[in-house]
Amino acid sequence: MTPTQPVERQPVETQPERTALAWQRTGLGVLAIGGLIAHGAVEHEDRVLLVVAGTVALLGLGVLGGLAPVRYREVQRRRTAGAAMAAPKLLTAATAAVLLAAIAAATAVLTLR
Repeated sequence: MTPTQPVERQPVETQPERTALAWQRTGLGVLAIGGLIAHGAVEHEDRVLLVVAGTVALLGLGVLGGLAPVRYREVQRRRTAGAAMAAPKLLTAATAAVLLAAIAAATAVLTLR
């Protein structure tokens, strides 16, 4: 190789890691909503909202500990196979968790007024 020839480098593939981080952030966000609802429930001594907060926290843990690792492995497998990256079932599950957390948060805000 002569000094004037450019060195060919393989690009570093970071898509699986970025996807995993995004799913982890989603799970942590839902978990944080559960914590905020729990804080309001304890402050106002509302047992029903405390159960709602626990349910939202479990949804967040489900996304963080269940869906995120599955999606990471699926992205790696599909990238290796050269297949499309879309995963509608996992996306629907994550969207449902976020939507339920948002509904619970809105209910908590309106109830605790």
